[in-house]
Amino acid sequence: MSLFLYEFVPSRGDVDGVTALLADIDKAAANASGELIESQVTGSYSTVYAVVEADAPDGALAQVPSAASVTGPDEVRLVGADLAELKAARPTAGWLVEWDLPDGLDMDTYLARKKSKAPRYADVPEVSFLRTYVREDMAKCLCFYDADDEDTVRRGRAAVDTPIDRLYALEQR
Repeated sequence: MSLFLYEFVPSRGDVDGVTALLADIDKAAANASGELIESQVTGSYSTVYAVVEADAPDGALAQVPSAASVTGPDEVRLVGADLAELKAARPTAGWLVEWDLPDGLDMDTYLARKKSKAPRYADVPEVSFLRTYVREDMAKCLCFYDADDEDTVRRGRAAVDTPIDRLYALEQR
């Protein structure tokens, strides 16, 4: 089974609209013989990031009725967390960093770089790195963190010398 990232823009950018969208995503994933691994919602309710485990991408998720638009599916690799533990805990995160990976970066180089720099997070103990999803096409990665504020996340990223292309506070559900 593989992991696929979908980015949804809800038809309604409020709590009720996102709640309906999450229910539709979960139903579509199950109908496609997949499993919704996690979903994260930006604090402004403008985007829902969903990771689905399935044998193959399925068009049903691109047709979710409560979504204004869908980007994906993009196959992703989970880094920094164990999938079984993630499924069991269904943890939420406080912050999402998107990094548009530079052209020419390959997966092996990315993973080696991440492994070598990860110990530097200890320099900023007030931020907790949780997990990353790296697109297999190496277009971008999504990194999830727990921290009290945006500045702390930025200091954590600076400690590992890694850019931020977009940074979102996530809705705590």
